[in-house]
Amino acid sequence: MTDTIWPPDLSCSTESKYIVLVQSMRGAIRSGALKPGYKMPPVRELAWQLGITPGTVARAYKIAADEGLVETAVGRGTFVTGNFTAEPVPDSLISMVSPDAHNFRGVRVPDVGQDQVIRQQLFRLSRQNTHLYIDYPTHETDVDARQAVVDWIGENRVGRVGLDDIILGLGAQNSVMMALQAVLHGPNPVILTEELAYPGVRHAARLLRAQLIGVEMDEHGVRPDRLEEALRKHGGQVFLTAAEVHSPTTIRTPLERKQQIARIAQKYQLQIIEDDCHCITRPEEPAYRGICPERAWYISSLTKTVSAAVRFGFSVAPQGQAANARQVAQSSFYGLPQPIMDLCAGLMQSGEAEDIRAKVEALTLRRVKAAVNVLGNWDISWRPDVPFLWLKLPQGWRGSSFAKACADEGIQVKASDEFSLPDGAAPNALRISLNPPFPRLDDQVAFQKMSDLLSHPPTNVDF
Repeated sequence: MTDTIWPPDLSCSTESKYIVLVQSMRGAIRSGALKPGYKMPPVRELAWQLGITPGTVARAYKIAADEGLVETAVGRGTFVTGNFTAEPVPDSLISMVSPDAHNFRGVRVPDVGQDQVIRQQLFRLSRQNTHLYIDYPTHETDVDARQAVVDWIGENRVGRVGLDDIILGLGAQNSVMMALQAVLHGPNPVILTEELAYPGVRHAARLLRAQLIGVEMDEHGVRPDRLEEALRKHGGQVFLTAAEVHSPTTIRTPLERKQQIARIAQKYQLQIIEDDCHCITRPEEPAYRGICPERAWYISSLTKTVSAAVRFGFSVAPQGQAANARQVAQSSFYGLPQPIMDLCAGLMQSGEAEDIRAKVEALTLRRVKAAVNVLGNWDISWRPDVPFLWLKLPQGWRGSSFAKACADEGIQVKASDEFSLPDGAAPNALRISLNPPFPRLDDQVAFQKMSDLLSHPPTNVDF
């Protein structure tokens, strides 16, 4: 549990003192021990009080400022901002918003007519007698669904794969959890991941009581030298990554970088879990499972490409390791519901799922173009095949304060704070999703409002 005592006692700490100091600040602000407007002690005064160097305190204050926890006013000091956003509880992984709001927080599959397609497929199922909907699903009754997954992924993406390598799950998040449970062992498991990660990664680590270590990234994804450094310092049983479409930054890890990381994984006996759920296209380059099939897991779902309602996900296990994951699935929920397996197998085998995917890809491209036409003058990272933008804020804005300013205009976005790890800093940036659940004709008006806000940052804060 995060320490809420302020100032903290660092005498018995085994972690880096600046990290403990930042953690204590987060906890104290969350609990109300440090209230908005509270003036923080000067750097040298707090350093003397805690018995640490002024540089350590200054580093902690900088991280806190980067996260929007504090702000520094010229000649006045450092103050608690009140902009702290509590880490969302697991229920908030799915954002439920009013149709009156511009929701650019959650990445949702757009409506391209899949509701009617699914209803028609359900009607066809009702007239078939392939499976009796009475007993538990088994490894025999899910063969059609697993074969459909093999065909859907394709051999070029993950290498040679057999039916027994496929484990079905209730979406990608559930499949990631099962893979982690199959891999992690010992009293103090360690998960390595990108320094910015989907919030579900933090929740998964917490549920599994695993230490989560963020690894520094560059424009190509996780840096191999930093990954090896983290392995030497912390150990680690698994590297959890979103290499094809990294959320929130849109970064794609190129093949050469993947090969470098695969060699490190081999050297340190590290397993790789690749979450590919945000990829809506058909990439030509192989996933990690295609590069090092003996130690890489490939995970995806139909959530972002077809429909989130069916809760259909899957993992391709490393060679010879599927039995462990299958046991985890059986122990957790016995197996995916048979009607859902038959429905999704029918959608994929009939070609209807591929038709929906292609329409989603085309609509995503149109939405990206519309957003870039308005926000393109700002520092944004974007791809035509990715349903969100990564906006790096100009001087004067913090992620949390800009998100609040947007909220005041009826616009909901996701600040970088929500992607940062417990011990990591939050850059001055935010993610703007482009597939809101309530399509509106005036989305471009919302983009223009964001652009206007970016042009007028607060003037009362010294950065």
